Amino acid sequence: MFLRLRHFADRKGSSRTMVRLRALLRSNEFYLIPLSLVIGTLAGAVVTLMAHIAQFAHVVIYGIPVDVHLSAHASVSPWAALIAPALGGLLLGIMEWSRRRMKISNAVDPIEANALRGGNLSMRDSVIVSSQTLISNGCGASVGLEAGYTQIGSGIASLFGKFFNLRRNDLRLMVGCGAAAAIAAAFGAPITGAFYACELIVGVYSVGSAAPILAASLAGALTAQWLGGAPYSLEIPKVSAVGVEQYLALIGLALITSGVGIAVMRSSPMFERLFAWLPVWLRPVAGGLIVGGFAIITPQVLAAGHGAMVLDLFHDMTIGLIALIIALKVTACLISLASGFRGGLFFASLFVGSLIGKFFAAVLLLVSPNFAIDPLVAMLTGMATLGVAIVGGPLTMSFLVLEMTRNVDVTAVVLAGCIVTSICVRFMFGHSFSTWRLHLRGETIRSANDVGWLRNLTVERLMRSDVGKVPSTTTIAAVRREFVLGSRPGIVIVNNSDEYVGLVMLPDLFSSDLDTIADEIQVIELARLIDIVLIPEMNVKSAMAVFDEAEAEMLAVVDSTDSRKVVGFLTETFARRRYVEEIDKATRGVLGALS
Repeated sequence: MFLRLRHFADRKGSSRTMVRLRALLRSNEFYLIPLSLVIGTLAGAVVTLMAHIAQFAHVVIYGIPVDVHLSAHASVSPWAALIAPALGGLLLGIMEWSRRRMKISNAVDPIEANALRGGNLSMRDSVIVSSQTLISNGCGASVGLEAGYTQIGSGIASLFGKFFNLRRNDLRLMVGCGAAAAIAAAFGAPITGAFYACELIVGVYSVGSAAPILAASLAGALTAQWLGGAPYSLEIPKVSAVGVEQYLALIGLALITSGVGIAVMRSSPMFERLFAWLPVWLRPVAGGLIVGGFAIITPQVLAAGHGAMVLDLFHDMTIGLIALIIALKVTACLISLASGFRGGLFFASLFVGSLIGKFFAAVLLLVSPNFAIDPLVAMLTGMATLGVAIVGGPLTMSFLVLEMTRNVDVTAVVLAGCIVTSICVRFMFGHSFSTWRLHLRGETIRSANDVGWLRNLTVERLMRSDVGKVPSTTTIAAVRREFVLGSRPGIVIVNNSDEYVGLVMLPDLFSSDLDTIADEIQVIELARLIDIVLIPEMNVKSAMAVFDEAEAEMLAVVDSTDSRKVVGFLTETFARRRYVEEIDKATRGVLGALS
């Protein structure tokens, strides 16, 4: 008995401690910093573990030395190049076939989670996606691990946030912290990780979010360094100064990479259609065989391309060889993703962009030696600008170059190129690769900005169900006796089948001009907005557009587009007030104020 009482008291004390801890975390963003440090440390450790597992798989499967990256090896066994991606693809194909057979929904990525779900990520789905990314990269498919890194980092963060019952804005912030730590750990670049989270995951630069995100990013980078070093870190030797006359040429390079990035994203659905005729379990096998065939020509198409990028930065290459590797790598990436392999294009875009810069510098030297530019500067500019075109985040890519080179002059020209690329892609295309893939699935988001509250604020949630209804044959006098002036804004008119046929506002019903004929005229004569109604699934923004177009103060809500049965009504004043309140909450979240 005594032990039971003691156990109950311990549980009660633990519950009280948890309640107090949750209250602290919800009271001020300052208390989120320790939590972000824990998330950053865990994310850094998981990123390092995943990198080691992938490298171990490359060593075992392809027989390369432990200290050499797969894409940097001079050659690989043709049998390994063909069999490994095909077998890895078969495993992924079976997993996808099983998911569809069991009717399990697609996993949500961090951008979608923060844009539409308030930061709510499934840890189970995050583990599955990260495992599939590890399988894809480990067998040699032309994808990077960074998508798995950010998925598992964000999943850990979301798990902590839900455990502590954080508010919507704070949960979104924690997801950003997890992604920041993952990228910082991968590249050994804490500032890059922080800006990646702000630009691509949280969607805004927030005063209140700066400290937690930076803390998580630093924790992730330091953890990865302590455990053996960042897997994607790059050390660039001293880069020559960039003259003003070179800016124009490098801006031209930025425009070229913008076109390449748009072409890559436009080509993605075309490549998916090439595999659509195959059974879902067989698609990655076919894709793996094609990528393996490319790898026989050059191993630089395999995996993310980190080793190949380091190799190519400091080696002379012919223009023809550069063009061949660019074509093969881009095609291999698109085939890998289209056929069903999991992974990201973050590092692949950096690698291809650096080759485009090298190609551009070589062609410029050939055409006009007087306007020659430093190939290394061109590679860094191409790397960052193609990264912006495909991944997004101009400041993220600019700070990556800064942390790689420690050179402000080079970073300045890279930043200029990134801004030009960002504007160009935004104007001509409108999406990054992540949001473009969501767009192909039917979503319309263009960034991680929180629009989930807008979708959740539907007419169904806003409407009143105590609607006043009268039959269309009722006289005005009878309606006046049933409804007192001021009791409600208007009355819905229905036919014999209880279907909507119009609306009449109460002030119009009680107009003095109708006093003498109120017993003779039916209420249907005063009906307005006969064909203009709302449906429950509409969000508040769509509803306000209908109000504006109809110049109405009140609208009836019908069951669906195919039904005229009235289920409620909504006033423009109430809808607009709720919309402004939610915008105010979102704005206060951006500014870091307590909501």
